[in-house]
Amino acid sequence: MAELKERLRADLTTSIKGRQQLRSSTLRMVLAAITNAEVAGKQARELSDDEVQAVIASEAKKRRESAEAFTKGGRHELAEKETAEAAILADYLPEQMSADEIAAVVAEVVAQTGTAGEGNRAMGTVMGAVQPRVKGRADGAAVAAEVRRQLGG
Repeated sequence: MAELKERLRADLTTSIKGRQQLRSSTLRMVLAAITNAEVAGKQARELSDDEVQAVIASEAKKRRESAEAFTKGGRHELAEKETAEAAILADYLPEQMSADEIAAVVAEVVAQTGTAGEGNRAMGTVMGAVQPRVKGRADGAAVAAEVRRQLGG
């Protein structure tokens, strides 16, 4: 079994015993999402740590987007709850890259591929080379915006 999944289960038990309601419900939700991912498709199987991490990242992104939508709609109490859930999930993800680190990786790839100044035509080439380097550590939208900026598109 994936170590990350075991850690989630152990933390869930601890949070239940500690009567941490928000943490317990958040961990239950992410464990349910992991189980759904395991049984999706033609054959049920255990997820690897990388796959579990991808599910957690997806759930965290959903929470951030929901918090943003609730804030725009004036539902601040719900936005706070979603933000708190995203923060709990962030504990199980690798540290996120800063904007400067993303810019450095993109600049390196643009230099390697020789796509400087080509605009949006080179977007796919650069994104294809950047994504494996930042996977799980940077938001795709932030990476795409930096690629566009550096390509002049």
